[in-house]
Amino acid sequence: QLMDSGGGVVQAGGSLRLSCEASRSTGSVGTMGWYRQVPGKEREFVALITTSLMTNYGDSVKGRFTISRDNAKNTAYLQMNNLGPDDTALYYCYAPIGGIVAWGQGTQVTVSS
Repeated sequence: QLMDSGGGVVQAGGSLRLSCEASRSTGSVGTMGWYRQVPGKEREFVALITTSLMTNYGDSVKGRFTISRDNAKNTAYLQMNNLGPDDTALYYCYAPIGGIVAWGQGTQVTVSS
């Protein structure tokens, strides 16, 4: 129901844009966002955006990442700038769908120093 995309390998200081698309069958989607996870560590909150475009960011990404959405397309975007090796992780988007939290399959972001 959620499709993550946009990950890849980038050098430190570079940028990537992630996308999270909810399938058309889900209807309108509420708050959308991302978490990220590194093996052996707890999942870390990255960002969220509400349907009214209010946003919130994790402390480690504030000022570097920007979340946005296109409600007509049921798609959220995460623009990630000035990436560093500590941003290397598997990024998962999420959204409440049908009363439960749905998760994307995850997209890997790798930042080389």
